[in-house]
Amino acid sequence: QLADRRVDEMKVTVPDVAADRVTLAEVSATVRDVRLTGSGPTDISGAHADAMNGEVLLSFADMNRELGASQVTFTGHGRDRVLARGTLPVAGHALQVRADATIRRLGTTGISTDIDGMSLRIGDLATYRPGTSSTEGLHLSRSSVARITEETDKARRLLSIPALVHRIGVPERAVRAALTSDTKLSELTGSPRFVHRVMDMNLIDIALRHPWLLKKLGLDPALLDGLSRLTRPALADRLSLAFRLPELPRDQGYVRLKDVAVEKDGIRVTLSGAGLGFGR
Repeated sequence: QLADRRVDEMKVTVPDVAADRVTLAEVSATVRDVRLTGSGPTDISGAHADAMNGEVLLSFADMNRELGASQVTFTGHGRDRVLARGTLPVAGHALQVRADATIRRLGTTGISTDIDGMSLRIGDLATYRPGTSSTEGLHLSRSSVARITEETDKARRLLSIPALVHRIGVPERAVRAALTSDTKLSELTGSPRFVHRVMDMNLIDIALRHPWLLKKLGLDPALLDGLSRLTRPALADRLSLAFRLPELPRDQGYVRLKDVAVEKDGIRVTLSGAGLGFGR
C-alpha cells in the first residue's frame, strides 16, 4: 500500500492535546482511504484521509489538576452528570464547595456544562448559594441560629433589626414582649417555627448592613464581601468543563462531535470527520 501511496485504514493516537482550559488526555482515531504524499515509499511528507472516526477522553485526573487553583475534584455520576466537590478559596478562606454539572454536546464542535446545585459551606456556620431566589444567598445553619438565640443579649440584638423581624414575620407585639421579658424572649426564639424562618432567610444584605451579626459567629467581614461578589456566572465559570475542538484550516477537512458520555475516568467524546489533511 505504501508503494501505491495509499492506505486503506490506519489507527492514530495522539496524547495530551490542548483544548481551551483543559488537556485532552487522549485523541484516538481510525482513518480510512488515506492518500500519502512525498517523494518515495519512506519519504512521507503528508497525508489526506477521506474519512475518520475517533474518540476523545477528557480525564477527571487532568481536570482535577488543571482547572484553577482550587482543590476541587470531579467525578462521574450517571451518563451525563459530573459532581464537583472540594474547597474553593474566597477572601483568604477555604470554603467547602459542591456543584453538579450536566454535560451536553454543543453543536458539532464542543461540549457545554449546565452547573446547578452550587453551594459554599462556611464551616458549620452558614451556607452560601449564589443567586437571588429565596433558597439562594447566605443562610445560617441550625447551630448558628442556636448560638444566637441561646444568649439573651444576642437574641435581643437580633430582634432589634427591623428588616430581619419583618422577614421572619414576627408580630410587633410579640417582639415588644420579647425585648422586655426573658421568658417571652426564650419562648419566641426557641420555637421551631422561629428557628426555621431564620434559617430560610437570605441574610446577605442584612449582614452587610449589620456586620456584628455574623462577627458574633466568627465570620470575617472580608469573607462576607467576597461572597457578595461571587455571582452564579462567576462560580459556574470557575467550575466549567466546557471545551471546543481546535478549528481546522479550511483546506484540511472537518471534525465533528457525534456523542458525549460521562464515564468513570472522564468525559468521552466520539468524533467523525472527512477530508482531513496532514503535513504537506
